[in-house]
Amino acid sequence: MKTEKNTIIQGEHNKPILVDFIYKNNEKAKPIVIFCHGYKGYKDWGAWNVMAEKFAENNLFFVKFNFSHNGGTMEQPIDFPDLEAFGNNNYSIELDDLETVLNFVLEKETFKNEIDKNKIILIGHSRGGGIVTLKASQNPRITTVASWAGMSDIESRFPKGEALVQWKKSGIGYIENARTKQQMPNRYQLYENFIANKEKLHIQAAVEKIKIPHLIAQGTDDEVVLPIEAENLHKWNPKSELFMLKDMNHALGSTQPWQEKNMPEDLEKVVNKTITFIHKNN
Repeated sequence: MKTEKNTIIQGEHNKPILVDFIYKNNEKAKPIVIFCHGYKGYKDWGAWNVMAEKFAENNLFFVKFNFSHNGGTMEQPIDFPDLEAFGNNNYSIELDDLETVLNFVLEKETFKNEIDKNKIILIGHSRGGGIVTLKASQNPRITTVASWAGMSDIESRFPKGEALVQWKKSGIGYIENARTKQQMPNRYQLYENFIANKEKLHIQAAVEKIKIPHLIAQGTDDEVVLPIEAENLHKWNPKSELFMLKDMNHALGSTQPWQEKNMPEDLEKVVNKTITFIHKNN
């Protein structure tokens, strides 16, 4: 197994992107799997590293990365030392970052015998689920998409009424990170960017356009992204497969830090389901 950790690639938005590649170095063409973390997430959170190994063991070229504005830095990719970047993040930047990572993988000379350029799978957790769903409807190169506890709508997550007016007036709002206790900034530009790109960022419209294999994994005990969101995604694309897991929470049973050798049981079920789904359809 080969792991290339913390490769730095240049993003479109004046910030680098930190990427990991995990694969069997055997010069056999493998489907490419790119994983997107969620809001307040990062590529090394919880059991994501254990998960990456599992995908690679199953003959998949696995890629995970930090969005350029997720709040991490090249020197400190875990947690959020760069809150300025976090506050300037938006959905358009994340879509561009994903495109940059995909292009890098496809164009890197040392990967050419390890990847099958005709099999490109996107997986996203939480907000990342929304990002991969949008990208799958926009980029014809994508052959399979999987949303794990993925959001079905962006607009409903913004403040309404007076709270929205106050956000516009102050230009910034804060949300506490329950684990690190940091006050994490959300600048009003996040909303402005959404309004300016509303059509491109409409998840329902994207899902209705998806013609490729589409897996939706969701836990019944998710209090962050409610099960109704997964049900909506499935309703909008009846050809999708809905994998509803009883009692699973938003983190798929994982915690930070994760010090076990194996994945939590729920994450393992989702990973096994996803690997089977990928091999069946690619």
